[in-house]
Amino acid sequence: MGHVTAVYQIIAKREDLEKKAEGIALGLTVGSWTDLPLLVQEQLKKHKGQVVEIKETGEDPSSGKTIAQLHIRFPGENFSKDIPAILTTTFGKLSLDGEIKLLDLQFDDEIFRYFPGPRFGIQGLREKLGVYDRPLVMSIFKGVIGRDMDYLLAQLREQALGGVDLVKDDEILFENSLTSFETRIKEGKKVLDNVYQEKGHRTLYAVNLTGKTFELKDKARKAKELGADILLFNVFTYGLDVLQALREDDEIALPIMAHPAFSGSFTSSEKYGLSHSLLLGKLIRIAGADFSLFPSPYGSVALERDKVLKVKEELVKESVLKPVFPVPSAGIHPGLVPILIHDFGKDCVINAGGGVHGHPQGAKGGGKAFRQAVDAVSRGVPLNEAAEDIELQEAIRLWGWKEAPSN
Repeated sequence: MGHVTAVYQIIAKREDLEKKAEGIALGLTVGSWTDLPLLVQEQLKKHKGQVVEIKETGEDPSSGKTIAQLHIRFPGENFSKDIPAILTTTFGKLSLDGEIKLLDLQFDDEIFRYFPGPRFGIQGLREKLGVYDRPLVMSIFKGVIGRDMDYLLAQLREQALGGVDLVKDDEILFENSLTSFETRIKEGKKVLDNVYQEKGHRTLYAVNLTGKTFELKDKARKAKELGADILLFNVFTYGLDVLQALREDDEIALPIMAHPAFSGSFTSSEKYGLSHSLLLGKLIRIAGADFSLFPSPYGSVALERDKVLKVKEELVKESVLKPVFPVPSAGIHPGLVPILIHDFGKDCVINAGGGVHGHPQGAKGGGKAFRQAVDAVSRGVPLNEAAEDIELQEAIRLWGWKEAPSN
């Protein structure tokens, strides 16, 4: 039946660490042990949690207590093979028990086989676009709440003409009378097909899948029928298991872009909740998203670089599951492309809102500036020396630029 090993960070007195670890292992499994008759112990042995390792990692400056990692193994016999059951087993009531943070969940092969992961992954998405040798560039609709379809479609066309590979809905664009879900798909497809006929450049559109949970599958199937390219999904308000259900439905079979909205409720504290790498990296990949958006280290909604790189590592590291496109977001402009490619490599999506729409030549100019920046980095040319790239130079004058570190 396999097992899952949970890795926790706790803050406690050094002399209490072992007792705390054993309390977690028992409290989340059989409840007690030494008080049980030997016969009952034998019967329950396969259900008992096991303390695998206790590792001290530092000292909490505010209390002087020890910071430690606890590795505790949970038998697969104890839970059904789904993400809600695993999270409830390993961190359900424990999440309410003081200064404790779930850093990682390590699945053995027996458990892993229940999770197919991304349907398309990085390679499958590259095949859809015919782009193999560079990062993808994505832009975001801006200011479309309360606007009609003509406004949205004009903005979509400008972004596509700028050469972006992907355009996504704003995550707060829900079903509405002015720009309905089905109309966005049908009319958006016409616009992007026209741009493809004019320019030979393919842009894919990620439409925001929203509504009541038990209506989502039917709505996603309708999106597939209408020719949708990608589904944008607010996974943390709906749940990871809902994401997995959408991914596993063969009648939907569309790439899924996981948005991080609401994830800060679980990850922001250094002492509570889940680690960013687990929630935005490993669990997103296991549940089956093809893209994972997360805060970049560069903007106003920034996440520390070491945490961001750990998220990326979970999304792309060697695994039986297909890799997921990392999408560092927020505060991205063309002048950051060298450091983005340095940090994330070519297998990432460069995602920008204001960095596209705020360009002096509008969204079309912003898209061109990003594509020019990517091309300059690919050629080994510093951005400020790519003088022939007019849109890029205008972006640099507005936002500046950063060269990648030499190491």
